[in-house]
Amino acid sequence: MISRRAVLATALSSPLLRAASKTQVAIQKERFLINGKVTYAGRTWQGMKVEGLLMNSRMVQGIFDDENAETVSRWKYPDTGKWDAERNTREFLAAMPEWRKHGLLSFTICLQGGSPEGYSKIQPWHNSAYRADGSLKPAYMSRLQRILNRADELGMAPIVGLFYFGQDQRLTDEKAVKAALTNTVNWLFDRGYRNVLLEIANECNNRSYDHPIIKQDRISELILQAKGMQRGSQRFLVGASFNGNTLPHADVVKNSDYILLHGNGVKDPNRIKEMVELVRKMPEYRPMPILFNEDDHFDFDKPLNNMRKALEAYAGWGYFDPGKNDYDDGYQCPPVKWGLNSERKKQFFALLKEVTGV
Repeated sequence: MISRRAVLATALSSPLLRAASKTQVAIQKERFLINGKVTYAGRTWQGMKVEGLLMNSRMVQGIFDDENAETVSRWKYPDTGKWDAERNTREFLAAMPEWRKHGLLSFTICLQGGSPEGYSKIQPWHNSAYRADGSLKPAYMSRLQRILNRADELGMAPIVGLFYFGQDQRLTDEKAVKAALTNTVNWLFDRGYRNVLLEIANECNNRSYDHPIIKQDRISELILQAKGMQRGSQRFLVGASFNGNTLPHADVVKNSDYILLHGNGVKDPNRIKEMVELVRKMPEYRPMPILFNEDDHFDFDKPLNNMRKALEAYAGWGYFDPGKNDYDDGYQCPPVKWGLNSERKKQFFALLKEVTGV
């Protein structure tokens, strides 16, 4: 006979019975709120309003793995000579409190990662939390759950990306793409998350996408699919990003809850401010938050940089440090050191701390 204690222990360990998030993210016109309070409440920096923004960093490889036996050795740790997906997530979790102490309220993590070389012409590795039919792989989702749980504890609102152009071919067809979205959103609902924002696709206008439904002309079908999924009164806030230095498609602006921009390729910081202003002038735009969640331009020690110009335009900004596939550099290329170990990381987080006043 199974004891009552054993039954209770089993029930409490079930991910379906996880209590609702301690942290809840919401939007009020152009501002983000966490637990009903505007982010960085009352904060200004050098005359610029910071209150209501969502400062973030691209940390998409937190659940990375590689199922291609021919490429997995590229990501080996120098001290062990092999790749270790669980170690990667453990070290990600260990670094999160330090990010939060410096004022980071969000980070982008993706179920299909990003290029583990920073930028790649071809991507033969196999890094996807989805099986070919769109069902979810338990090992990936276990790693994601630990990260989202820790973010919830820390009062953070992660941006969870679903599709990436270097891996969307791992899904068989359009039916599988839709199933992947449905399964992901239901998984998030089942675990009670209220601190999560959705990025349906990273750079949906990228020509490397295999499935037309993920591309800019049809991505709104997936945005509306996600927005149409509710549990009681809850649904997730949804957006999609575009290539660097590119304005979003009008239909995406119309259907999104918030606007995601990328600053890659923007060499003149004044263009960052211009991009935000041009989005606000679009007929489809209504008051909603605008934020960059990928920008690989830095110059944090200079008075003119992309981060500052985003703040001037009242837009959140996201640090993207691709690194050089070097264990001591970057946040994009496994094996990653998730701490503040490089000079560039230290500069970003020091400026972030100054800006947010934490």
